[in-house]
Amino acid sequence: MTKFARDEFDRVPQSSSRQGVHRLVASASRPTLWPVLLLGGIALAVGLVAFLILPKLGFTSSTTPQAVVTADASKQSTVASPSANSSAQASSQPSTQPSPSDTPSSTPTPSTAPLDKTAAVAVYNGTTTSGLAARVAGMVQVGGWPLSTVANWGGMPQQTSSVFYKGAAQKGNAEALGKLLGISNLVDSAEFQQPVVVILGPGYK
Repeated sequence: MTKFARDEFDRVPQSSSRQGVHRLVASASRPTLWPVLLLGGIALAVGLVAFLILPKLGFTSSTTPQAVVTADASKQSTVASPSANSSAQASSQPSTQPSPSDTPSSTPTPSTAPLDKTAAVAVYNGTTTSGLAARVAGMVQVGGWPLSTVANWGGMPQQTSSVFYKGAAQKGNAEALGKLLGISNLVDSAEFQQPVVVILGPGYK
């Protein structure tokens, strides 16, 4: 029970129908968002594919115009200069004439100077080893050269063994003697009267 006196609002009608300010407010319907999200995801995927994958595959918009321009330029250059085209065709054909480098030389140059074993060879011992000049002179004589002088060296001290020869005519003898005696130092000199002189220096065995 209430403390207030009954009024007109306390009179409840017997019928079940509602009246007055009592109304049912229907909830507003919300729009569904999944179609919008689906379309946005598809658009994002297409954009990523076009931005990242297509350039790697060569699908770029700049290649086609450049290729067209290059083709047009090549066509224009071909039409404008027929002489260049003919020269290019001529250069593409193999040449049947041999080049000067392919022609064999009629006068081959010898690898070494000619030998003249009639030239006498002098052998000097510039070391302290006794009998070295005589032993080397025997090797020279066995090799086919005649001997002129076999003695100890009395000139300036030698640093190494050497073969001295007079002029280009004796170069072949000097090379052959150097190979026979194991001497690599060959000197063209007009200091000696003999055509070929062998001086044995320190360390020769």
